[in-house]
Amino acid sequence: MPDIADPNVADTLLTEAEAAIALAQSAGADDAVARVSRRRGLQFKWRDGRVEDVQEEDTRGLALALYVDGRYSTHATSDLDPVRLKAFVEQAVALTRHHQPDPNRQMSDPALYEGRADVDLDLVDPSLVDRTRRERLAWCAELEERARADESVVSVTTQVHDDHGESARASSNGFRGTESATASTYGTAVTIREGETRRPEDHWYVAGTHLEGLPGRREVGAEALRRVLARRGASKVSSRRTTMLVHPEAASVLVGRMLGALIAGAVQQRRSFLAEKQGESIASAVLGITDEPLRPRALGSCLFDGEGIAAKPRTIVEGGVLESFYVDTYYGRKLGWDPTTGSPSNIVLAQGDKDLDALVADTTDAILVTSWIGGNANLTSGDYSFGVRGHVVKDGQLAEPVSEMNVTGNYLD
Repeated sequence: MPDIADPNVADTLLTEAEAAIALAQSAGADDAVARVSRRRGLQFKWRDGRVEDVQEEDTRGLALALYVDGRYSTHATSDLDPVRLKAFVEQAVALTRHHQPDPNRQMSDPALYEGRADVDLDLVDPSLVDRTRRERLAWCAELEERARADESVVSVTTQVHDDHGESARASSNGFRGTESATASTYGTAVTIREGETRRPEDHWYVAGTHLEGLPGRREVGAEALRRVLARRGASKVSSRRTTMLVHPEAASVLVGRMLGALIAGAVQQRRSFLAEKQGESIASAVLGITDEPLRPRALGSCLFDGEGIAAKPRTIVEGGVLESFYVDTYYGRKLGWDPTTGSPSNIVLAQGDKDLDALVADTTDAILVTSWIGGNANLTSGDYSFGVRGHVVKDGQLAEPVSEMNVTGNYLD
């Protein structure tokens, strides 16, 4: 892992980004945006008592956006040697001249860079650097130990993955910014024997920018085992129209697919069932969704987005009413909309007054969805169809596990 404590890395990356812009303008570009990044990661995969795979990556690269005579193009390279980089940029500018002009491809307004929050997002965990190979392998073994605590277990695969990324972004119209974040992911997949032929499988993985606050390895291994044991006896049940309860972990997929209809590109290309719904009720009045990029230690946190637009909390849905879209500069110009930000960060749902157990207890007939198995959402119409795994709910209690079934519907319904 890299030396996270080194304060000079960000400055070095920013200097390289500024140099790339200078090269582009010297080659004839009117404007340019450069992002130089460095990423290092280490992953251990452990299967049935021994190391199965170790992967280590150490990458550096440059992403370059060019604006030349009303034309636009993007380019990327991992070769930052000064001599070869100069030739690369000159060739990229020359190639851009062959593109068709696009009047909507313009740099973001520098006014959007202003108001950047002066907060410490605390996205770097120095303790990740200090973990040795022996400690990582001990974690793998610990995860497996708890996951094997049942005689029906036939296979356990555990993974421990650490990652550290740093980047610097600069633009010819005045933007300068750097980012640095760590992430740690670990978890277990467990397969058990059920009868002569069935082999149910389930897993649990956790991730965060810091180790502090994550569940312990023994807890994660035990939870993965609990989940797969709950799959025993899973089968199809009769088709029905009933209440659907969704586990919070599965809800992220359901909500995430819906957010795709709020991207300005989907609206402009007529691929959004929510295109004309701003200011209208699209859901139950209890639904509230906010986008919160300034949450300390959250995986999606940032001080600026991919265009340099200053990150700000934003209300997406309030009281079931659609309040805002994700609008980048390009599609904002096409739609005549003011840019907001191009993509989601940390999506937060307003909390109700009942937890999952209370919701189950208050339901007489339902399907509790704990995970999805494939499926698709048509964002043009709002129709969806997902394969589901979960449990029947009868009279406030979890009953038989469910598999090999689909749930279909429409987001607006």
